[in-house]
Amino acid sequence: MRIVFPLFDGVTALDVVGPYEVLRMLPDADVVLAAAAPGPVTDGAGLLGLTATAAFGDVTDADVLVVPGGPGARANTGNEALLGWIRRIDATTARTTSVCTGSLLLGAAGLLKDLLATTHWSATALLESYGATYTPRRVVEQGRIITAAGVSSGIDMALRLVELIAGPVAAQAFQLAIEYDPQPPFDAGSYAKAPQAAKDYLASR
Repeated sequence: MRIVFPLFDGVTALDVVGPYEVLRMLPDADVVLAAAAPGPVTDGAGLLGLTATAAFGDVTDADVLVVPGGPGARANTGNEALLGWIRRIDATTARTTSVCTGSLLLGAAGLLKDLLATTHWSATALLESYGATYTPRRVVEQGRIITAAGVSSGIDMALRLVELIAGPVAAQAFQLAIEYDPQPPFDAGSYAKAPQAAKDYLASR
């Protein structure tokens, strides 16, 4: 099973690493990290590097496509080379997915028109500009297309993918393997629940 993650400068690392840690455990998983050229790609903070193992031109098909987000996703919504590649790979997949603002790339590629979808809360208007209808759910399934909300929700999406591919026992086993048992110290993980002071703090940065 070929699972492909496109990488680009400005990617959010957890958008990739979270789903990767789950999906790599699937039997016969062949995980490919692709970019414009093989080699290091820098995350959105400019501090962490991820290494692409293949060039986009070398990857022509996938069983699962996982499109991450980050500042680089917004910056690439007009990158027709990347969008064209996403469309070509999508035509071959059993599942096309996104994490966080990776949904903006799916939208810009024309894959979310008239569908329900989710993204990071800060990008809802831009997502809808591509013809999608935003919903604040953490994971949204629309046939073979699955979108996940901001950053950490990529783990939820990956576990759901495992359930669809290998069944609930495998999904539960993988959840146990990574000890994914969220017990955050604050209840501020969604825009609807976060206090105004936290929103103001982010807006000031």
